[in-house]
This record gives sequence, structure tokens and C-alpha cells, in this order.
Amino acid sequence: MGDQKLGEVRPVALQSKAHEDLLNIIDSLRSQGISRYIDLPQLIVCGDQSSGKSSVLEAVSGIRFPTKDNLCTRFATELILRRGPSTSASVTIVPNADRSESEKAKLQRFQHEISDLDQFENLVDSAKSVMGLDGDARAFSNDILRVDISGPNQPHLTLVDLPGLFSAGNKTQSDTDAQVVKSLVLSYMKKSRSIILAVVSAKNDFANQIVTKYARDIDPQGLRTLGIITKPDTLPPGSDSEKSFVELAENKDVHFRLGWHVLRNRDYETRDYTTEERDQMERDFFSKGIWTSLPSNHVGIFSLKPRLSTLLKEQILTELPSLIENVSRGIKDCKDIMTRLGESRATLSDQRLHLVRLSQEFSRLAKSATDGFYVDEFFGSAMQDVGKSKRLRAIIQNTCSDFSEAIRRKGHAKQIIDDSKEVVTQTTGPFRIHRSDYVDEVMTLMRRSRGRELPGTYNPLLIGDLFYEQSKPWTELVEQYTGTILNATRTALNAILDHTSDETTGQGLLRYIINPKMDALQHDLEAKVDSILEPHKRGHPITYNHYFTDNVQKAKAQHRKDTLIEQLGSFFGVDIESGNTKVKEHSFDVKSLLDHLAQGTETDMDRYACSEAIDCMQAYYKVAMKTIVDDFSVLAIEKCLVKRLPDLLSPETIVGLDDATISSIAAETEESRLERSRATEKLKVLESTLVVLRSLDRHQPARTRRKAVNTISTSKLPEDNEESNSSTDVYSSSEEDDYLGSRKQKLPPKRRDGGSGLVGMPEFEKPIATEKSAEAMPVSRSVFGMAKPEKTIASERPADARPIAESRGLSGMAQTEKPAANEKPTDAAPTSRFTRPPNSDRTRNTQGGFAGNPFSLPFASFGNSQPFDFGKVVENEKRQPASPFPPLPN
Repeated sequence: MGDQKLGEVRPVALQSKAHEDLLNIIDSLRSQGISRYIDLPQLIVCGDQSSGKSSVLEAVSGIRFPTKDNLCTRFATELILRRGPSTSASVTIVPNADRSESEKAKLQRFQHEISDLDQFENLVDSAKSVMGLDGDARAFSNDILRVDISGPNQPHLTLVDLPGLFSAGNKTQSDTDAQVVKSLVLSYMKKSRSIILAVVSAKNDFANQIVTKYARDIDPQGLRTLGIITKPDTLPPGSDSEKSFVELAENKDVHFRLGWHVLRNRDYETRDYTTEERDQMERDFFSKGIWTSLPSNHVGIFSLKPRLSTLLKEQILTELPSLIENVSRGIKDCKDIMTRLGESRATLSDQRLHLVRLSQEFSRLAKSATDGFYVDEFFGSAMQDVGKSKRLRAIIQNTCSDFSEAIRRKGHAKQIIDDSKEVVTQTTGPFRIHRSDYVDEVMTLMRRSRGRELPGTYNPLLIGDLFYEQSKPWTELVEQYTGTILNATRTALNAILDHTSDETTGQGLLRYIINPKMDALQHDLEAKVDSILEPHKRGHPITYNHYFTDNVQKAKAQHRKDTLIEQLGSFFGVDIESGNTKVKEHSFDVKSLLDHLAQGTETDMDRYACSEAIDCMQAYYKVAMKTIVDDFSVLAIEKCLVKRLPDLLSPETIVGLDDATISSIAAETEESRLERSRATEKLKVLESTLVVLRSLDRHQPARTRRKAVNTISTSKLPEDNEESNSSTDVYSSSEEDDYLGSRKQKLPPKRRDGGSGLVGMPEFEKPIATEKSAEAMPVSRSVFGMAKPEKTIASERPADARPIAESRGLSGMAQTEKPAANEKPTDAAPTSRFTRPPNSDRTRNTQGGFAGNPFSLPFASFGNSQPFDFGKVVENEKRQPASPFPPLPN
């Protein structure tokens, strides 16, 4: 091991500068602490103890990690590999968030540069000591050892090696340590943006290894798991176990979408092999026996490096849109917390100012809630219970409508029905009774309430007694719906208070201001409800509404009609109610008919009086029912409650509070200060992260931004716009083709002028010669909304005009060809101060457009060309089909 140097790492295929920058950006975000708030794409190496995880990292990096047969990694190791002009390496410690400030400072001071591999093992031991792992108190740590390695032959790759899983403890690690390791490993595996590199040792049966169970539990479909088989040399050649692991590597046993990879690493006997000797030993192993049946890009460290590098790159690009979304949501949450907490308020004036601002926001939201103006984000979605409870006006409107319906259906104590109809017994609702039976009850009441009225008449107070008995359910219904509205009001006010203040301040406001005022409003509301109900409980019924007399007359007319139907049917011998209105005999005695009708006169004057009283009571009930509904809604709910809610916590109220009350309410607690500090720190990290991610999103290929979340390629794809460099590319064409196989894709054709164009936009080698040429290629008609007209206007360009943009190569400007011979200049009135490129239908865009707003750049002038007509372009765009090419990036 002593003669091995960092530069002896086996070289890998050339990777682009953009690839390196992409991984550097993600690593820099991780180093800034963004992982505490947002999960970043990463490759995690996990497996059972002694499964060969550290040997995998050693083979990838070329750096020796301390390995023992009985104990392996004690902490997470973040390995960052980058290509650079010279060899260098650094080791630092990233403290766990649970560490104290003093411990964090001590761990962060651990920073070392190394140039010789001999120093690395001692450096790791020193890191263990700093982490507190050199004694018996702790066997594992949640801190992260960060190893940065740069060299001319390193791949662009970042890996996280996790402690090995184990089930039972021993003298160096306890059962508690097993749970600590399990918790740490699962926390990484459960992150949806992590690619799981499940290391499986061929020395142990696949089904017996813990990591396989966790991988299949967490990623049941195998969408983000790549299996790595180690120690295949321990399998007896030709044995069943060897065949089973070969089938596993072929993805036939346990299927992972990302597949499997097999490595032959150093063992105890070959532990002193150099990197070159190790690689040669691996190549010799896979060049014979059953292992030759596996694809060459699925065995050996030589193909694993680019495979992992491409896998990480594509995972980052795939997850980029959701990363931006999550970061944006986190920024919004932080701002909401800081808005709710307000500015720091150490002094009395700060506290009073804070409450004044809070009261203004409270009053604004309360008024919006009572006015039904739900545009503020506070109100959320009406389809969710939380958002529904905040829309107070909607709740009040619906509750009052329900009250009106309840009064109509259940407000009367008895439902009086005609004698001809059958009474159906009901368990709920008004009691149903025939009119004749109800007349009997009223007659008993009338006799007991008789005054000096003449026979056939009734005491006017009888109507009031009947009405009060009939309207008894009103009191219960009014109290029920009053309570419903009060509860909804308190719920909405509490939601507004939670939104505008922190918990401590909110509790103080509830205690000193809101609850006392709400109790006063409730008292006034209940008093108003009692005053509204009082006329309907006792006293003489009074109304001047003509609707009362109309209802009385309608009732009497209906009674006369019913009597006439019965008498005429009896006289003519027909059943009028059944629709039989034809009289068989065509002549009859009119006098006999009149005498027959006269016989229907009620002879019992008391029953007649009771029937009249019932009609008057029912008519008055209808009038009073409309009155109670309106009075309850308008005079009680609106005037005594809803109208006064916005002033419940007004700035004037805050100004009138004494200093002691202000301090009791608004004095900031230690929890609030810590919450503001955490939110401020998180906001700073997230905002800087968002800037970086958005710049990265704007510059990545459009095809990548449109990928689905789980469409990570398992093979190495060519870098976008990557230029070959034969002097530094150590892959031969045969070796690269062997690795890429049938998955290798061709790069788009290069432009003749040497430009690279905009990634994702079409490029053409030939200009379009004529409008109807058979060789003409389709041209994207739309660039940032600017349409290319279908046909050239002949008057737009004189025959001797020169294409200026052709020589300048302006970014985003079209390069033009010479005009057709049949185009002749004509005069046309200018319609715009902008000039349009001549011969637009024969323009080819060799730059593929430009990132940004095209109208922010000056337009090139084309001699005496016609001024640019936006109206004509817009009209032309409407006639043309949509562009077949993908849109340019934002």
C-alpha cells in the first residue's frame, strides 16, 4: 500500500465541464446545509457489515478506506470525486444538526489536505477521535465525513457510504448500536431522490442479507435501486450458488429497473495489491467462466464509474423541477412564519407597533371573511374543510338558509291535514292530525276561554293561544342555529388569529381582547334573539300585512269549494274529485239544486267558530314565520354579530391598551425568538438555493426538463454538446462502443459554421433553396411567439439587399439567403417602427434561437426593407399549424 499514489487511479471516459459544474452545484448546496430542509439527489451505498461497501468506494476512488473483517464504517462518508488538472484531496467533518454549538465548532475545525494515500487511514482514525468514537461510549456517529478528491483521471461522481447493517451486538457494538445504524440507513433510503446502491456479498445467501429486505420494502418496484454484487470469487465455479448469483446479476431473480453490477475487489490475501493489479485481477476474473455471459458494461469497476456518474447526473436533472417546487414551497412557508411572528420586539414601542400591525391584518381578513371576498391565500380551498371553515360569509348564508327551511318544515307543532287524507305516524317532525280532530281540540280550548262573545263567534285571544302552541318549536330552532353561527364565528376568528400571530401572542389577544368582546357580542346577540322571539310567545297577535287577510280569504274559499264539490256530486250523482264531471241527465230542477246546496249550512255554531279561528291562526302563522326568519337573519345575526366582527381587534383597541397589557400580550418568548432565528436561517439557505437551481434549470436541455420523475437511463448517454478531445480521452473507440453497446446514441449534426447552437433546438446544414424545393426541410415557425409567415411579401426587400445578420451572427437573429429572382420591390406604407428580416419564409435559424426575450435586443436593419408589421405576423401565426419542435427553455 505504501507505493500507491493517488494518481494511479484507473482513468475513465472524458466527462464534460457542464457535468462537473452540475455536480459541484449540488454538492455546494449540500455543504450549505440545504439537506436539512430539502432532500437532494444522491447515490447512497448501503449493505450489511462486511458486504464490501468500503471496497466499492476504494475501487471507485482509488483511495484506501480502513477496513476490518469484524467492523466497518462507523459513520456516513460523503465521497466527492472530481476531475482536475492536479491531484489533491481534503477531509472535513459535517456535524450533525443535533450537536451543540461548541461541538459543531470543534468538528468544523477538522480540515485536512492530503496528497499521499498513506495518510488517509490515519486521518480517518483522527476523525473518529474528534467525533468521539475512540472510546466505549459511542460506536457510531450521525456526523458525516466529507472526502473531496480531485485528479486528472477521476470521474465526476458523488457517493455516500453508510455504516453496515447488523442484527446482533458484540463486545464492540451493542444492540442499541444496531438500531442507531438501522435508523441512519433507513433515513437515507427513504429519501425519494436517493438512488440506492444495494451492495450484496456473494459469500452470503441473497435472501439472508438485511439490505435486500429494506430495499424492497422502501422501493418495492425497484425504480431507484441498483444492485452491486461483491466477492463473486468466493463462489465455487460451476456451483448452484454461482449460477444463482449470475441469474441475479442478469436481473432475472430480483428485478431492479436500474439493473445489477458485479465487482471483484481485493480480499485479505490481495489487500496489498496496487490499483492496477486489482483492476487486472478483476479483468482476468470476468474474462473466464460463467461470468463471461454477463454484458461487459455490467461487470468491473471500469464500467461502473461512468455508469454511476451518468446515473447521478440524470437523477439530478430529472429531479430538478420538483426540487425547485419544494424549495419555492419552503420559502413561502418561511415567509409565512416570519410574517406571523413579525419583527423582533424587545421594547414596549416595538410590541405596541407589532400589535397595531397585527390588528390591521386581523381586521382586513375578518372583513374579507364577512364580506365573502375570499381572494387572500389565507382562505385556501373551499373544497377542503380547513378552507371551508374560514369562509364565514358562506357559512352564515348557508346557515340562515337552513334555518329558513327548518322553520318551514319543522317549525309548527302540529300539521293539520284534510279528513280525506290518511294520517301517517311519524317519529320525527310535526305531529300530524286530521282537521276534524283538531277542531275538537280547539273547541275544548274555546269553551275554557269563552268570554262575552256571541254564539258562533270566538274570543280573539283564542288565535294567540293557538299560535303560541303551534310555534313552540321556534325557540329551540332559533337557539340551535344561533349556536351554530357563534361556533362557526369563533372558529373563523381563531383561524385568522393563528394566521396573523404566533401562538403566545394569539393566546394573549384571546385572553385580553377577543374572548371578552366575543362574550359581549354573544350576550347582545342572545338578548336580541329573545326580543325577536318574545312577540311570538305571548300577548295579542298583531300584523298589518295584507298577506294575512289574503290567506284567510283563500282558506275560506277553499272550504266553500270543498263543500260545493261534495254537494254537487251528491246532487248529480257524480264523483267530481275523480274527474267525472259529465251529468247523465240533461235537465234538472234549479230550485231543488238550491235547496240541496242550502242544506250544507253548519248548524253547530261552536264548530264553525273553531274552524274560523283555525283559519286565522294558520294565516297569521305564515306571516309570522316569514317575519321571524328575516328578523333572525338581519336584526340578530347581521346587526348584532357579523357587522361588528371586523372591529373586534381594531388598531384603536390596541392604542387604548395600557403598557402592562401590551407587554403581557406581545412580549416575545424564547420559543418565538428561536423560531424566527430558524426561519431566517432556513429562508436564507433556500433563497440562495432557488437562485442556483433556477439558473441550472434554464441552462439544461429542454428534453431533460420534460422527463418524468422516474425515467433514469441505465446506460451512459453522450454529453450534450460535448466536444471530443483525442489527446485527453483515454477511451478507445472500441472500448467505448463495447461499454455503450446498442444504447449509444448519435449526437445531432454539427453546424457548418462551427457553432454549437442552443441545446434542444433544431439545426440545419442546408439553407432552404426554394419555396417548393423537394429538399426543403421543415423550419420552426415560432421562436418566442414570433411567427414566420408562410409566403414572402415581394415588396419587403429590394433585389440588392444584403443580409447583415449573416455576417454578424447575432444571437437569435435569423440568417438569410439571397432573395428569389421573381421577387420585385414595391412600395408599401410602413406600419411599425420595427423592421422585419427580408425573405422571411426562406430564413433559417442556425443559432436555434437565444435564451431570453428577443425584444430586449435591437433588431438588425436590412437596407430599405419594409418596416416590421406585428399585426401581419400575428394573423399569419393563426393560419399556421403549431411548431413541431419543442419550446425554448424559459
